[in-house]
Amino acid sequence: MGRYTGPSCRQCRREGIKLYLKGERCYTPKCAIERRGYAPGQHGQVKKKLSEYGIQLREKQKAKRIYGVLENQFRIYFERATRQKGVTGENLLRLLELRLDNVVYRLGFAKSRTQARQIVRHGHIEVNGKKVTIPSYQVRAKDIIAVREKSRDLEFFKEIAELGRTRIVPDWLSVNYDTLTGEVLRVPNREDIDIPVQEHLIVELYSK
Repeated sequence: MGRYTGPSCRQCRREGIKLYLKGERCYTPKCAIERRGYAPGQHGQVKKKLSEYGIQLREKQKAKRIYGVLENQFRIYFERATRQKGVTGENLLRLLELRLDNVVYRLGFAKSRTQARQIVRHGHIEVNGKKVTIPSYQVRAKDIIAVREKSRDLEFFKEIAELGRTRIVPDWLSVNYDTLTGEVLRVPNREDIDIPVQEHLIVELYSK
């Protein structure tokens, strides 16, 4: 199955919450959830009672859409999480949170995860001094993530440097907007991950 290319706001309406897929627009009255807070489609306004399976499925879909990964990718992350020590659900979110595109977004170098994915693919980001063009690249504690020097003069990154100073960066990251450089101080804990997902329901879904 290919990547979803339809309207991003439709995905938020399907889940019934803001997934912040369109950056700044999600914080304005133009947000689809603000204007039409019901599911898309002809019968979207008809309230349906979800089964236990349906609730679990919605949580999985929510996590997939927030981080922008496909079904096969998501299952691979889950299998990796089960092999790690600790709580499987928390391990899963930690792996997703440490994707390079997500870290670029968290550092404020992009306005959305979708935009961060594009920035990485276009070769604007380096990790520990080396260009990385793979959005799913897993960063580690003490890694240095930076906008490449020759990209910093682009108007987009000049704007990011100005706007970024008003952004709140998670405690597990540090950033310097003068040099557009960030560092992964540590691996995030569950308390550091602010996405509205009940990960234990995803574990229950895959455990059937």
